[in-house]
Order: sequence, then C-alpha cells, then structure tokens
Amino acid sequence: MHLKTSLSGGSLYSAAGQRKYLSASERSRFIAASLACLRPELTSLCLVLAYTGCRISEALALRAGSVDMDEGSVAIRSLKKRSHAVIVREIPIPPLCVRTLCKVHGLAHAPPETRLWPWSRSRAWQLVKSVMDEAGIAKGIHATPKGLRHGFGLHAVRSGVPLNLIQRWLGHASMTTTAIYLQAMGVEEREIAARMWNEADSGLTFPERAATAA
Repeated sequence: MHLKTSLSGGSLYSAAGQRKYLSASERSRFIAASLACLRPELTSLCLVLAYTGCRISEALALRAGSVDMDEGSVAIRSLKKRSHAVIVREIPIPPLCVRTLCKVHGLAHAPPETRLWPWSRSRAWQLVKSVMDEAGIAKGIHATPKGLRHGFGLHAVRSGVPLNLIQRWLGHASMTTTAIYLQAMGVEEREIAARMWNEADSGLTFPERAATAA
C-alpha cells in the first residue's frame, strides 16, 4: 500500500505530499554525475553518501582509518542522543567506492587519523547540491543530502535487504524510523497496478477506451 500518512518514525512525504527522497533514476543520475565530476574529493564524498546512506556530518567525520580496503566497508561513527555514547557501524560499500577512496585519498599510505574531506558541513552540503544540479535533479525538498539518504534506504528495501540490517546501516535507534521506507511505491506495486489496468481495459474497443479515459 502506498502510504503518505506519517508513522511514528516520520514520513517520506511532506504535509503537501511532496516526496523527500531521490527516486531510483535520480539516484543513478547522481552517481553518474559524481563520477563525471572534475573534483576527485567531491566524487569520493558523493559516492560515500550514495552508497552508505550516512548523514553528511558522519561522512565528514571519516578518517583514512575508517575505510577497510580488504573488507570493502566503512566504519561510521555516530553519537547516541540520549546516552551520548559513540556507536560505530560498519557499512559495506561496492568495489567502485573502495577504489575511488583509495585512489583519491591515498589510503594505502595515509596516516589513520587523516581527514578525508576538509569542508565544513554547510560547504559540503552546497557542493553535493551542485552535483545534483549537474545530474538534472529538479529542485525540491528531495534534492538534498537528506533526500539522498532516504534514497539509499528505499534502494535497500527494494533490493530485498532486511529491515533490521537497514536499521543498523542507517543508525536508526528505532525500527519504526526504518519502516518509513515501506511507504513508497515499489516496482512490484506498479506491476500489479499495470496488470489491473490491462485487465480492466482488455474488453473495451478503442472508442470505449477513449471514452473511459476521458
């Protein structure tokens, strides 16, 4: 069911019904635009955001030692709000992302505490937005680093990743927050709707279909 009502963990839609996430095609275009970017450090930041779903502040806190080149993963540090305890979650990343990080940041020889990106949060936010502009993503509440994070969550759900694993990767304290990614319409739902439309229209002549459509 395509829910637009708010759950206890939030919603993927604004009060006006606008989506807050990058669609699958927008996410793909963002990754392509990232790879075409002439600033290697911006390419690596965009790929980390796209392939981990981490918050932009979490990405900027990464150090050379946060990347495990052999395991193909990134260790994201986050602060638990209530206890202020530091939580580290390991997120697998594809070989493309690993290779880019290694090449751009010289991870094979960089000291573990070396920061990967020198930018402030606001500057990094602006740079990521510029890549979204290059990708032809229309302006809106979805065209933000937060929208990219939501896009990762949806991509994971639609790829069959269990919710408890997505919860861990995104660093959600509650499963109800992760469950918002069940709200958006998926491929299966569209296919079911298409079959319904085809079955409903199959017995109509062309004039009847045109009259029904009107």
